[in-house]
Amino acid sequence: MKGKLTFILCLLLLLTSCGNANQKNRPTQTQETKKIQIGMSFDSFVIERWQRDRDVFVSTAKELGAEVNVQNANGDLAEQKKQIDYFIEKEMDVIVIICVDSDGLRSSVNKAKEKGIKVIAYDRLIKDSDVDLYISFDNTRVGGMMAEALIDQGLAGGSVLMLGGTTADNNVSLVEGKFRRTMQENEVTILDSFHADGWLAELAAEYIYEHMDTVFKADAIMCGNDDIASRVVPALAERRLAGKVLVTGQDADLEACQRIVEGTQLMTVYKPVEKLAQRAAECAVALAQGQKITGEDVTVLDNGSFLVPYVGLEPISVTKDNINDVIINSGFHLKEDVYLNVPDKMP
Repeated sequence: MKGKLTFILCLLLLLTSCGNANQKNRPTQTQETKKIQIGMSFDSFVIERWQRDRDVFVSTAKELGAEVNVQNANGDLAEQKKQIDYFIEKEMDVIVIICVDSDGLRSSVNKAKEKGIKVIAYDRLIKDSDVDLYISFDNTRVGGMMAEALIDQGLAGGSVLMLGGTTADNNVSLVEGKFRRTMQENEVTILDSFHADGWLAELAAEYIYEHMDTVFKADAIMCGNDDIASRVVPALAERRLAGKVLVTGQDADLEACQRIVEGTQLMTVYKPVEKLAQRAAECAVALAQGQKITGEDVTVLDNGSFLVPYVGLEPISVTKDNINDVIINSGFHLKEDVYLNVPDKMP
């Protein structure tokens, strides 16, 4: 009997020790691999496309095992600096910035870098800052596409009015620089140039109403983006000038595509933001894992003080002639939405 009791006691001790061993070997929550943390600060969501950028970036990052904290600075530089400080305090692995002001974030980027946090300048260059990556579209090409579309429509020797976005956005100078050079080469007179602070389209509309004498002289109006065009075209319509004055834009907003098929906007520049956001999310995760950004699309760009890795994607000029192939067939917008107001023109 004693032998049996001794055997049972030994067996119980053995099972208990095995249980403890298994408990020790089982990974705890703190031992599990920590998810990559990405902070993303947007200038604002005034521009329609930013919501699409956000959704694609967050979705792609999640698929790659990362979590994204999205903040909206509402066009306020001081607020964006606070958001970056918050991301630094939370020890994010990567901070992605769609900057309010290309000149105003050098100290914020330096703070992040000092803490070992990677920084990506998304779509807009952050000047004089040692960012780990700048990813955008070829904005010089955007300006060239706007200009070329106007010249192809016979603007050479004519006149144009320029209504752009805030000069705090470095892309504005790139777009307008190429546009101006092309106008000069084709002897086009630039009647005036106006910049809407914070990309607020209503400011461009106010300019139109207050400078109708200049508008009446214009053969074309170069709008910095489709949101500005959305305010300019109705103002032209009130004076029965819509469709007579050539209008350009960029971003391929739905309303812009509708205006193109209706005939009140000549063109827009389509920038495949899905590709941009996906590539940026992939790069953010790679940087968080200590990898270098490589690929055929990677070059180097001088941001004023540093040579930074640069990924530049190609934009596409969109007119009524290729809108079906570029916009609808790609799934960017639905055919029935684009032709909503002119169903008789639907192919």
